[in-house]
Amino acid sequence: MNSPRNQFCGRTRRQFLWESGAGFTGTAMAAMLGADGFLGNQAVAADSVTPIANPLTTKQSHYPAKAKNVIFLYMYGGPSHIDTFDYKPDMVGMDNKTIDVKTFGRGGHKSKGRIVEPRWKFKQYGECGKWVSDLFPHVGECVDDIAFLHSMTAESPIHGSAMFMMNSGRLLSGSPCLGSWVNYGLGTENSDLPGFVVMLDPRGGPISGPKNWSSGFMPAAYQATQLRSQGTPILDLERPQSLSDSAQRKLLRTLKQYNDQHFATRVDNSALAARIASYELAYRMQSAAPEAVDLSRESEETLSLYGLDEKKTEPFGRQCLLARRLVERGVRFVQIYSGGNHNDASWDAHADLATNHNMHAGETDKPIAGLLKDLKRRGMLDETLVVWGGEFGRQPTAEYEKGTGRDHNSYGFTMWMAGGGVKGGVSAGKTDELGSRAVEDRFHVKRLHATILHLLGLDPNALTYFYGGLDQKLVGVEGAQPIHTIIA
Repeated sequence: MNSPRNQFCGRTRRQFLWESGAGFTGTAMAAMLGADGFLGNQAVAADSVTPIANPLTTKQSHYPAKAKNVIFLYMYGGPSHIDTFDYKPDMVGMDNKTIDVKTFGRGGHKSKGRIVEPRWKFKQYGECGKWVSDLFPHVGECVDDIAFLHSMTAESPIHGSAMFMMNSGRLLSGSPCLGSWVNYGLGTENSDLPGFVVMLDPRGGPISGPKNWSSGFMPAAYQATQLRSQGTPILDLERPQSLSDSAQRKLLRTLKQYNDQHFATRVDNSALAARIASYELAYRMQSAAPEAVDLSRESEETLSLYGLDEKKTEPFGRQCLLARRLVERGVRFVQIYSGGNHNDASWDAHADLATNHNMHAGETDKPIAGLLKDLKRRGMLDETLVVWGGEFGRQPTAEYEKGTGRDHNSYGFTMWMAGGGVKGGVSAGKTDELGSRAVEDRFHVKRLHATILHLLGLDPNALTYFYGGLDQKLVGVEGAQPIHTIIA
């Protein structure tokens, strides 16, 4: 029960701040636009408004951070852990054998199934001797910099809800995603570029689309900006040729005056403030974004390292190279999707496992290794956290009576992390001998999130955003602990 000193006019302190908070949001706009207002010193000063919150400037972390930036390589559709990084030698020779094993995927709960033996050979790499399949020979060369999490678990084996879980920690849409939480907690290092960028597979975005990189109940300033790897980086960003720079400045200053008048009459101003701030950011990005995605100054050796000299690897390689350039310029969180918007274009191997995974691993293996090697040689890997994985893994048994396709598996799967304060050459957690479920050190998705926040210097159990009467957290009200065994 609240004591009298925690009461304000019959309300609790939380209720008072919540109910009176709308009055404070109006003061945020000037800070979101900079001390001199819209378009910097080109506009009338706004110092008559006291800034209290600024999502576009660097903030304080909870303690010294090991990482400054995150690059999340999202393998949409669910790559098979037992065919990539989770070596299961006991499965060799079991092909087509029907066994008792409990599984749960899009086909529902099953108690037995036909084994699909891993279709690729494994070999050991690095000083740590990590077993990696022939799907990822280039990533295999980097295992001494990677921490593998072999006992990940999630709550849903269905793409839509599982993606929301991986991206926002919730099964339902409407909550801020991981990148938004990072932006909210730390702010941006470069006011001329977005703090959170997402790049999609050229074949299309994932199921539910923008909900996966939404800011949810936070202001829109924290949501991701979608960046294209070729052509105009951000659609509708370029100034029309018929409009001069001075004319555009005059237009935007006039727009700001009207927005200020409208802003002063609103009770809940956060969304409007974010929209106004986005105009200013868009103006600055007109010069900053094209430079950030200009690869003409990169050496031929660097382009080749990422696979830009090969048709198969060029699209994802370009995105990985852009990710390096973006974090180099202060973008806080970059997420790249491998896998388009239908089964054949994603890692969702329900029918022909070999064809599917050969294609996607072939497109991503060299670029991912190139990213890790390039970050390391530039001295950036120590402060850049690279995360790899999908929304779940795949089952050890066939989904259909014929064929080699595997159904979804959220009971146990593999993800990995590199750089940014993570130990290299280690593996944590374990699935059973078939890879059907996690049996040792089970790591829920929320513990992955907690680890990422921790490495960025944020306390996952103290980073909150007040909404709906509750102090909301990425890791949920129950909280979650980082995976300390992989933290250097």
